[in-house]
Amino acid sequence: MSSIISVANLSKTYGSGFKALKNVNLDIKRGEIFALLGPNGAGKTTLISIICGIANPSEGKVLVGGENIQTSYRKARSLIGLVPQELHTDAFESVWATVSFSRGLFGKPKNPDHIEKVLKDLSLWDKKDNTLRQLSGGMKRRVLIAKALSHEPEILFLDEPTAGVDVTLRKDMWRVVEQLRESGVTIILTTHYIEEAEEIADRVGVINGGKLLLVEEKAALMAKLGRKQLILELAEPLDKLPEHFAGNGLSLEQGGTRLVYNFDAHNEQESIAALLTRLSADNIHFKDLSTRQSSLEDIFVALVGGAK
Repeated sequence: MSSIISVANLSKTYGSGFKALKNVNLDIKRGEIFALLGPNGAGKTTLISIICGIANPSEGKVLVGGENIQTSYRKARSLIGLVPQELHTDAFESVWATVSFSRGLFGKPKNPDHIEKVLKDLSLWDKKDNTLRQLSGGMKRRVLIAKALSHEPEILFLDEPTAGVDVTLRKDMWRVVEQLRESGVTIILTTHYIEEAEEIADRVGVINGGKLLLVEEKAALMAKLGRKQLILELAEPLDKLPEHFAGNGLSLEQGGTRLVYNFDAHNEQESIAALLTRLSADNIHFKDLSTRQSSLEDIFVALVGGAK
């Protein structure tokens, strides 16, 4: 799959000397959903701002659809729809006028049918004549998405799109995201709701301290860095583990009432069966058994927590 965005050796240093980005390299594939994760101040918004031509890099280059965002700004920017974190809209304009005006900013001819479709997809059609000041925070955020889609972009950036949005609106937004991906739009999102990235993203990037720590296919990341655990609730508590169990990924927890085993997911049946046989031979019995797979959030916390 070809890249629609290519970021090469990108750095950003502000006048104060603060380095917001440090030699970032990233290729985003056409038609994928890419989730960019990182704590506050990690560099997510700075990276998006440079790709969208809102901020200038100190070093490096960004290509959008093969166009240099700095030297061919209009061509590159016309490919991008951006949904920012902050709500910057004219409070006294109607929803219809606001979204239609955004389309005109990109030199697109009037297309009421497209505007109608966007508003209906975002459940805004019955609000089309309302002014922005009459809308709830969640509805205003939907208007931002409608504005970003007004000129039919090939790429959609969603910077914390569901912050402050209730669960129902959030699910509706992700339904729209899936529909856009099916139509060929490339989606790049930042989010604090890691479970959403885990559910819908194709690939995940983790950024912290201005450095891109990794970019990985979500499934491969989960397989490589995710842990699986077998949790055994013991029939009788143990004072300590027998010495011959030491160093095998087995730990005694909860005051000796629980054994936790970190095992290889690729050979789980063999390793679990071997463990249970050895425990039985040592007259160690359990009353309950469960397994746990680490989530993308666990991986994220481990990566960011370990990065300096």
